Amino acid sequence: MDITFHGAARNVTGSKHLLRLQDGTGILLDCGMFQGLGEQTEDMNEHFGFNPKKVDYLILSHAHIDHCGLIPRLVKEGFEGQIFCTAATMDLARILLMDSAKIQMQDIEYSNKHRARKGQPLLEALYTEEDAIAALGLFKIVNYHQEYHINPNLKFKFTDAGHVLGSAAVHIAATENGKKTYITFSGDVGRYGDLILKSPQTFPQADYILLESTYGDSLHKDIGPIEEALLDVIKQTCEVKKGKVIIPAFSVGRTQELLYALNALELKGVLPDVPYYVDSPLSEKATQVLKDHPEEYNRDVKEVMKVDADPFGFKGLRFVQSTEESIALNDDVRPCVIISSSGMAEAGRVKHHIKNNISNQKNTILMVGYAEPNSLGGRLARGEKEVYIFGEQYQVNADVRSIKSMSAHGDYEDLLHFLSCQDPEMVKKVFLVHGEYEVQQHFAEKIKEKGFDNIQIPYQHEKVVLE
Repeated sequence: MDITFHGAARNVTGSKHLLRLQDGTGILLDCGMFQGLGEQTEDMNEHFGFNPKKVDYLILSHAHIDHCGLIPRLVKEGFEGQIFCTAATMDLARILLMDSAKIQMQDIEYSNKHRARKGQPLLEALYTEEDAIAALGLFKIVNYHQEYHINPNLKFKFTDAGHVLGSAAVHIAATENGKKTYITFSGDVGRYGDLILKSPQTFPQADYILLESTYGDSLHKDIGPIEEALLDVIKQTCEVKKGKVIIPAFSVGRTQELLYALNALELKGVLPDVPYYVDSPLSEKATQVLKDHPEEYNRDVKEVMKVDADPFGFKGLRFVQSTEESIALNDDVRPCVIISSSGMAEAGRVKHHIKNNISNQKNTILMVGYAEPNSLGGRLARGEKEVYIFGEQYQVNADVRSIKSMSAHGDYEDLLHFLSCQDPEMVKKVFLVHGEYEVQQHFAEKIKEKGFDNIQIPYQHEKVVLE
């Protein structure tokens, strides 16, 4: 048995880990898209590093694009097996993959117009809406804690990872030559005490653990409560400076957390009376999926729902649908709050909002989650004073703020808490994935202090034989 790390290896996106059994059975853990890696991103998304036809099963941890975004391309290139995930993950993946396919087709159409004028060969989209529909037909729902037997020698179950709606850690038991091997893949680990979701659950003893490490060198607790931080930014920007707050936010997870926090401020009677726009059709659909799965809510949200039937809606909130409405926001000089995707500010409508507001010192760009260092969001969070947007240079005169505690990824204390249910002496190896290499090196030391002696940080396409 071996495992090869085809993504999220010494970087944060493109999650793909291929487990290969002695009989040749291939199990792919996630099939995510690379994001924010500059010019190499496109090439990395086009080439898997393995033959999709030789993958028998796909187990999906959750529906973020960097974990599921290349599933339609996998199917396009010959994968025909089942795709296992939780019910909420399937609902989210349906809207995300269809939206992603639409974006692929629009982007390639735009690029090919320019290439045709220059006499250059035309390009092909990563995948189409037809590919996405074909992929969705392969999905199979497996509930949390349900022991699912793929075949007599291979079974798995999901436990709640607390990261986003439907997110799961994957626990595989594979039998070879009469010997069982237990492998846990964390997916992305959420926060203990999340605003909306339940905390990550304990899991069975594992021989090998693939553990995410996005914030392996950070603590989120140095930031005050999310509601207070949001209120401060909105009051300073909209009421004092009479400007706009632009918030790049992932459509799944982060946007809903923002709406929940803003709704809480309204319930307390302190929410500033300005327009609040969610400029992302996808976010509206994702919010509806969240409302359709109240079984995922933690106890606090259920308590709020006793006095407020819709904890994600409040006075002044408007979901923007059309492109024309989105463009009109740039001509509206009134103070407002605009929440828009993508979270890394690399694409989507938020990139246009940043372009139109970044040079005005009255405005604030508020970062509320992880942004790959080379992405526009990463450069802004780093404090760069000049950035390129759509090929043009802009002065960063707007205030750039961050609420680090809004990350859906656990910090290193959360990750260590996640591991605390394990006997370190029984774990043969911990593989750190989904993190920047320098961060992973720091986190490896913290894990060693907890008694986990054998830690490896695999590189892209590295194959490791499991004993």
